[in-house]
Amino acid sequence: MKSYKSVPGSLLVILCLFISALSQNPPQIQVRPQPPIGSGVVAIKAARLIDGTGGQQINNAVVIVTDNKITAVGGGGSVTVPAGARVVDLGDVTLLPGFIDAHTHLIGRVLGDPEGDAAAVRDYESFAAILSVANARQTLMAGFTSVRNVGASGRFDDMALRKAINEGWTPGPRMETAGHALGIRGGHCDDNGFRPGLLERGPEQGIADGPDEIRAAVRYQIKYGADVIKTCATGGVLSEGDAVGATQYSFEELKALVDEANKLERKVAAHAHGTEGIKLAVRAGVSSIEHGSFLDEEGALLMKEKGTFLVPTLSAGETVEKAARSGVLKGLRAEKALAAGAAMRHAIKLAVANKVQIALGTDAGVVPHGSNAHEFVLMVEWGGMSNMDAIVAGTMNGARLLGWDKNLGSLTPGKWADIVAVSGDPLKDIHTIQNVVFVMKNGVVYKQGN
Repeated sequence: MKSYKSVPGSLLVILCLFISALSQNPPQIQVRPQPPIGSGVVAIKAARLIDGTGGQQINNAVVIVTDNKITAVGGGGSVTVPAGARVVDLGDVTLLPGFIDAHTHLIGRVLGDPEGDAAAVRDYESFAAILSVANARQTLMAGFTSVRNVGASGRFDDMALRKAINEGWTPGPRMETAGHALGIRGGHCDDNGFRPGLLERGPEQGIADGPDEIRAAVRYQIKYGADVIKTCATGGVLSEGDAVGATQYSFEELKALVDEANKLERKVAAHAHGTEGIKLAVRAGVSSIEHGSFLDEEGALLMKEKGTFLVPTLSAGETVEKAARSGVLKGLRAEKALAAGAAMRHAIKLAVANKVQIALGTDAGVVPHGSNAHEFVLMVEWGGMSNMDAIVAGTMNGARLLGWDKNLGSLTPGKWADIVAVSGDPLKDIHTIQNVVFVMKNGVVYKQGN
């Protein structure tokens, strides 16, 4: 090794000056990212704007964003662009509020993954959380700036993902999380089909029987960060060994669950395919019915009376039908998929006819992440909803269900700057809502262009 004596004098001087500069001005190592919050004034221009409230479309629209909030919205020259504002002229597109998916599973593998059925016993414990990073990014880039994640594998992986997104470690939607979904032993929320002793769950993992265990399970999820409580009121399509429409929790158990959650200021989302399970959950006071495949007239009227939302997850119904026909799902699960998918087409029409509140939800994880906007299309084509009503279901109604309507759900001054743009006019052709060309969340632009 050379000694300093062998270094030329001029180079030695430079080296000493460099070392001295470093000691006086050490490099700033970023230990953690900055929270993803916009700064400055931005003026977004577009040919059209749909504000999410169901109000009339605005032409030649301008939205002013200051930091992370919307400060002005208008059209036809009614909004003055502030001096010094950064202007983003998107041209022939339609601006909308950031979309909200009220039923996602961002954690883990998707339906059709050949390793999916054995994931609970073969995957490393952290593997599902790692996959969730890509799932969250795909969801955000599809225009969904907020989601309600209703159940996750692992030890609160959804809370970990929420924290990573909120702190700026990875891009993704704003998340409302449930932790473990709560259900009976051997029911849809349990892990079935494995040998005894392999996957024995308890209240900490969401498997609870009887009012006392259920209350303990609710408290445990909330202790570790649950924003919402998810329960399984009936059997499901993809679970082993249960009938899709069979009731699982009794009314007394559901009532204990809802009362405990509400006491701790949490809403309850109830997975419910079957007719009687839907009614039990609604009478117990849940805030939303997820799927609602075999909804009947009495159930729809009851939901309307109680103000219970339907989150229809039509995309999941379509997906499991295709999986059954292609052989991805076999046996009882295939039979359940075909029955539930067919029933959903009737249930959504019944809900619309009886003016049940509807919030968009896809069951992403059953359907591919990033394809969420296809749900808008199915609400129109299967349910007979107007294009505008479908848009409201995926914006303002979603915000109301999640309890975020003071800050999200519409392009209104004072709300957070969650804004998307789609090419074309979704009021003329609902399919165009899938062509997302611009995504802003909390004032930060994540996507601009195809």
